[in-house]
Amino acid sequence: MSTKGYNIVSLIRKKRDGHSLTRDEISYLIDQYTKDEVPDYQMSSFLMASFLNGMDEDEASALTHSMLHSGRVLDLSEIPGKKVDKHSTGGVGDKLSLILAPIVASYGVPVPMISGRGLGHTGGTLDKMESIPGFNVDMTLDRYQNILAKCNMVMAGQTEEVAPADKRLYALRDVTATVESIPLIAGSIMSKKLAEGIDALVLDVKFGSGAFMKMHEDAQELAETLVAIGEDFGKETVAYLTNMNQPLGYKVGNWLEVEESMEGLQGNGPDDVMEITHMLAGTMIMLGGKADIVEEGIEMSHEAVQNGQAFDKWLELTEEQGGDTSVLKDFSTYDHAEHSFDFTARESGYISEIDAYSIGMASLELGAGRKRKEDDIDPAAGIELHHKIGSKVEKGQPLITGYMNDKSLVESSKNYLKEAFTIKNEEPEETEMITHRVDREGIHTIGG
Repeated sequence: MSTKGYNIVSLIRKKRDGHSLTRDEISYLIDQYTKDEVPDYQMSSFLMASFLNGMDEDEASALTHSMLHSGRVLDLSEIPGKKVDKHSTGGVGDKLSLILAPIVASYGVPVPMISGRGLGHTGGTLDKMESIPGFNVDMTLDRYQNILAKCNMVMAGQTEEVAPADKRLYALRDVTATVESIPLIAGSIMSKKLAEGIDALVLDVKFGSGAFMKMHEDAQELAETLVAIGEDFGKETVAYLTNMNQPLGYKVGNWLEVEESMEGLQGNGPDDVMEITHMLAGTMIMLGGKADIVEEGIEMSHEAVQNGQAFDKWLELTEEQGGDTSVLKDFSTYDHAEHSFDFTARESGYISEIDAYSIGMASLELGAGRKRKEDDIDPAAGIELHHKIGSKVEKGQPLITGYMNDKSLVESSKNYLKEAFTIKNEEPEETEMITHRVDREGIHTIGG
């Protein structure tokens, strides 16, 4: 990093007036903020200027580089093989990491995963992990590397050592209405992922009612920005645009999603969940050098589920991270929610729309998510859908079952469910789950 000093107000003014900052200027700004030499109010001004005027590709890359090197960047070179991770931009019922990581790891491709917790209507991978009794996601980076070397996969939470500038900037963006900026989102995602010591990355960029990016074109722009940053750092990066206009699978909530993930690992997963899982896993297997093309990787992904090696790998990791494997083999031994209720169809017809955001919020109201970062989560709470878009239902037929330990939460959950389902007389057209692939060559259409 340049040792040259800059006037912080001049940098803010330059960005405010629509000009691009140099790599040195961005590096200086982030470094000084991390050292508490730049106060929150000045960084807030810079974030708002960047939010309103945007950042070009060089600025986004420089921002990522600065946040990445604000902390420790792991060196995994002693672990054999190409290290490949996956990141999702988040959605309702998105449990794919729990299925694809053991699939990929079972072929000897190391999968280092540093994951996050849920906030708002989207669930967090760490919360799902911790719904398994005893499963420990908090560990030192040395322990993290040891588990990865032993199991070819690891699932851990972000430590203070990994991209600390991102942690501070994200908290500031959250309270200054500057979250929805594609360059800032991209820098946040990629700084954490690159700090893991990966060699390649697969991205699941979602669009639709349950996604962070509602519009397809915004998701595409984010995917292209993420891929450009990854390639700029010399990491082979592939992104897929996937549909989040209804929840993924049938179960939403932490333990409920673990159940559905275990079903997926044993060949009984929902079609939508497994379609995206196999595409992402197949791409990771290819990037890890175990398949020549993605299609071969997809075949291998199917095979790992069918022959049981993926489920065995998940049991191995659970044991290594202190989790109780018995509940994964027999769900009836789990401490399920004490109470449940059904939400029924108000009319007969075909389900034409399911507002995934409303389903996510209804699940949160039952205790499956957080309204504030310090809130506790009820691991057994959540929602099970009985029907998806295209299903024909009769008036009075249950659409979902809600699960909770606190009966007083039911009414607030139902308030979201009232608007969640649209039922019409005509059967809706099928929609593609995966629409495009973005890589260094550009954007490619998938499906028809």
